[in-house]
Amino acid sequence: MSRHDFQIPVNFQHRICFTRGAFAPDNRLLAELLEEGGGRRVLVFVEEAVAAAWPELKRQIAGYFADLGHDWRGVSVLPGGEEVKVDDALVQRVWTKIDDEHIDRHSYVIVIGGGAFLDAVGFAVATAHRGVRLVRFPTTTLSQDDSGVGVKCAINGFGKKNWIGAFAVPYAVVNDFLFLQSQDEETQRSGLIEAVKVALVKNGEFFHWIFRNSEALAALETAPFEECVERSALAHARHIAEGGDPFETGSSRPLDFGHWSAHKLEQLSNFTVSHAHAVATGVALDTLYSARCGLLRECDAERVLDVLETLRLPLWHDALDLRDANGRRRVHEGLEEFREHLGGELTVLLLRELGRGQDIHHLDEGLVDACLDDLRLRHGVRHAEDDEQIGSAGL
Repeated sequence: MSRHDFQIPVNFQHRICFTRGAFAPDNRLLAELLEEGGGRRVLVFVEEAVAAAWPELKRQIAGYFADLGHDWRGVSVLPGGEEVKVDDALVQRVWTKIDDEHIDRHSYVIVIGGGAFLDAVGFAVATAHRGVRLVRFPTTTLSQDDSGVGVKCAINGFGKKNWIGAFAVPYAVVNDFLFLQSQDEETQRSGLIEAVKVALVKNGEFFHWIFRNSEALAALETAPFEECVERSALAHARHIAEGGDPFETGSSRPLDFGHWSAHKLEQLSNFTVSHAHAVATGVALDTLYSARCGLLRECDAERVLDVLETLRLPLWHDALDLRDANGRRRVHEGLEEFREHLGGELTVLLLRELGRGQDIHHLDEGLVDACLDDLRLRHGVRHAEDDEQIGSAGL
């Protein structure tokens, strides 16, 4: 009997880029990224909604690569949205296209779309040939300021979000701010929840900046909006690269603040609640719990809830009140599913102050229920006030 241990150090370069009009003939960013890697063959996947919003995009991409002289393999337009993560149908289509076009590990796949589309196509690319070079172009606020700059990809399985997936560092991430205009205003605004989240757990100064600029952000003013997206993206990438656990082998996941209930809410609503809206309710819940259990000052919790309301984000959804046969709120099941997804001991991040979290290993179910009741009441009061204002305006 013998044992031999070998250390295999692996270094990754995580490239996060910001630009506007990446496929304009005079924009050299993407060309320089591809030249740096040396590969020549390129295949592009575009989400249907993005292609519809930008009818000239396919022509622009084709012209860009014609000028570069790469072995251009065309643009495939595919469906997107959360539906593509329900099963592996889209993954199979991407695998087939990669095989048909003879894309290998020295080639590039470019994917342009929202977070769910990036997830599904990214998983296919990460598993084809055990990993093809992937260049992500996130097109939504939520994917540009959070998921698109991550090192994960996944589809859902067994009724659970992101159960089938992989860790795969993309070759590059290009945040092209022009693509943000392809969203409706509500979707554009709601994606800022991940910026609020990362500020709360990693950078108090950034949160106070969001607080001061919340009205401008809610109005989608270009300069502060793009600054918020960029600061959030860099905060997420910095934690992944410098936080000591890029592939989440431990049980602590500060970037998942508010997500244990958010993932369960998405499931309870049959994924009709968007990820952004689910995270907003989750951030509200865990912030309020942080205050009620004595970690966070009540005035700071109130400031967080004020920001969420100014950004017109929801603090409540009726699916949070769904009960099992024993009268227990089903959202509590999310804690065990969260622990199982991580493995090991249950670890949930709460807030000690704005910009600093603390891992805890138990939540009091009664206190969670009390916080949910408060959020439901706040939601009711807010909507009653809105109705009153509308009625007054009508008079």
